[in-house]
Amino acid sequence: MAEFAKENLFDNVKQLDNNTYRVCFKAPPRIVSDGIWGGQKNGRKPMKSFLPLFELQVLIIFVVTQICHFFFKRLRLPFLVSQIMAGIIIGISIQEEPTRDLMAKLFPFGSHDVISTISSIGFVLFIFINGVEMDFSMITRTGKKAWTLATIGLVLPTMIGYPLLQYILTKKPDLNSMRTDLMVSSALHNLVSFAVIYKTLNGLQMQNSELGRLALSTALSSDILSTTMACVIKAAMANGTKAKMLNSFYLIAFVTLIPLVFRPIMFWVIKNTPEGRPVSNGVVYLIILMVFGLGWISININQDFLLGAFILGLAVPEGPPLGSTLVKKLRFFGNWFFLPIFVATCTMKANFSFNHRPNVVIATSLVALLTHVVKTLAIFLPALWCKLPVSDALSLALILNSKGEMEVGLSSSQFDNKMIGGHTYGTMMISIMVTASIVQWSVKSLYDPSRKYAGYQKRNLMDMKPDSELRILTCIHKKSHIVPITNVIDLFFPSLENPMTVDVLHLIELVGRSLPVFVSHRHQRVKSSHKAYSDDVIIAFDVYEHDNAGAVIVNTYTSISLPTLMHEDVCNLALDKVASMVILPFHQRWSIDGAIECDDKNMRALNKKVLDIAPCTVGILVSRGQHSIKESHTRLAVIYLGGTDDGEALCIARRAIKNPRVRLVVYRLVHKHYTPHCNDDLEDFMVTCNAIGNVCCTDVTVEEGSKTACFLRDIVNEHDLFIVGRRHELELPQLEGLTSWSEFLELGVIGDFLASPDFGSRASILVVQQQVSKT
Repeated sequence: MAEFAKENLFDNVKQLDNNTYRVCFKAPPRIVSDGIWGGQKNGRKPMKSFLPLFELQVLIIFVVTQICHFFFKRLRLPFLVSQIMAGIIIGISIQEEPTRDLMAKLFPFGSHDVISTISSIGFVLFIFINGVEMDFSMITRTGKKAWTLATIGLVLPTMIGYPLLQYILTKKPDLNSMRTDLMVSSALHNLVSFAVIYKTLNGLQMQNSELGRLALSTALSSDILSTTMACVIKAAMANGTKAKMLNSFYLIAFVTLIPLVFRPIMFWVIKNTPEGRPVSNGVVYLIILMVFGLGWISININQDFLLGAFILGLAVPEGPPLGSTLVKKLRFFGNWFFLPIFVATCTMKANFSFNHRPNVVIATSLVALLTHVVKTLAIFLPALWCKLPVSDALSLALILNSKGEMEVGLSSSQFDNKMIGGHTYGTMMISIMVTASIVQWSVKSLYDPSRKYAGYQKRNLMDMKPDSELRILTCIHKKSHIVPITNVIDLFFPSLENPMTVDVLHLIELVGRSLPVFVSHRHQRVKSSHKAYSDDVIIAFDVYEHDNAGAVIVNTYTSISLPTLMHEDVCNLALDKVASMVILPFHQRWSIDGAIECDDKNMRALNKKVLDIAPCTVGILVSRGQHSIKESHTRLAVIYLGGTDDGEALCIARRAIKNPRVRLVVYRLVHKHYTPHCNDDLEDFMVTCNAIGNVCCTDVTVEEGSKTACFLRDIVNEHDLFIVGRRHELELPQLEGLTSWSEFLELGVIGDFLASPDFGSRASILVVQQQVSKT
């Protein structure tokens, strides 16, 4: 038999047969090295010690993975593809010539078990984080549509796939030796993992879309169903009736006691944690110990090690302070460090040699293909019956067929338990990679979330009918935004004769959970944590509605989502509520001395995305000072250069001047040799408001951008609020030279200039952009 004396971590390794090795090593094993020269005497060389070799292997896997990702990301492929491809490259290099001898030095016999075991910690933490990020209460709130799709998508492929597999084995008797391999392959390709679907949607930027929410709800339901079925089947596999009953009892007790015992303890920890502070590190370390302790108990009741981590994760209260702290502390090591190594090492175990029967690959590939086809139809047809558009139904079916790290880990477990062979395992790794790539490409081609915001219907202030009710959507990120937003609402001067509806959306960053949350507080009848997050906003606008009874109707909502996807909730709500205008707070806030007090990059990114795709007019509010429009006289100014955005600004001013406390000045910047294409809206405004005593229209002649800057500098401290349009004609000589100095393009040229802290102005600015038509 073969000897492995040269290239291994042990003193002597001898292969006795295909499955047995005789291994001799010193105890305790060599963990650290004495260096290249120091290890010559006692044998503790870097390549003969576990830790240095582990570090070198991690570096090799990292470098190969990043090289693969450098090329694959240009093809818009998920990171999982790079991880699996890195494993394939290293695995083939170990198994085949001419690199086998070199790789035997870098990955000697015995080292693979070490790196696989350590990286498995990443998979366990991945499962635990997945459970923590799940909002288990969503199970009770998931609609019939999600449960129907989950059940049909899980049951139908099994009912059709098993008889079809039996038919294939009947027609091809030489495949009977692969019966177990093919059944395992079919079962694993039929699974739907919530964690994998969430990562897929995250890569596609779809979590907050209506289709993304349906996919997440369906995946959550399917994951719970498949996990329950797997546990029951495993408990029933014991020998003897007594053993089966004991396993079932242990399973029920295990699944029941973890939430009943540990969840109240965790709520006690949250209650005793100071508000706004994370939980102590000691609690985090204790929970990590519990993850592995419950995994050990899972093994002893004949269940998978991962079950304990998953159930404990579900028991952790989602969100801050406990859930968010656990996710922040464990995500790097679990998801970003250990998990890619785990995927690569799992793939390295597969047999990619060519010394096998081709029918092994063909049969495994055919079973995977048939399973995915049946599953796609099993979700696509019911989705059409639920009145989803064809493209959305097909996108949903493809998303729920996505494969990822969960399937890699489960396939590796089946291979380690000798349920499937090396070539079947290798084929499954490739099929997981191919499936993930196809889903990514196909869904990006089929589904465009922004298309529903296209401006086929005019939703702006200029085109509103005189007798129609004004409806605006305002966004709140922080408590400091409440007063400025209510001031802007007062600017529209709501009254019993001209009432308005205000939809207030409180935007909260998603931390420590996977499922985004959208709550309407007007329809909420029970107390929940979502309401607690928005108590200040709800109370403030309830008081505002009470103070303006009959003039203003306020509806309050809370959205908990990722900052990169908040624009979806803003635009969805504006579309659903037929809003004529969305008002967003500017991302910077200044202190009394003019210093920048807050600079939120996520808010700026949100504002820019909403400007691009909003289905209505958008206003960005640059708030300064605490001037109250309702309780004091207001000096209002409109800077007019022509165009649709300036027309929207005049429409707001037309409503504002109904308030006798508002004094309006309209400055029309004109050039003696240039006339804008359209001034009809200003002419109409002057005809309508000419007789009103609190309105003044002034023509200001400017020859170039520098003169405009000087004029604005002169009047910036004469007013409390400016309303300006964001976009103007590119060739306007009045703006010549100013565009290149703009720092915040979302404010436009005039708005950016007025917002400059160099002036030391206390005036607020409302920058207006009319609905962008995409017809």
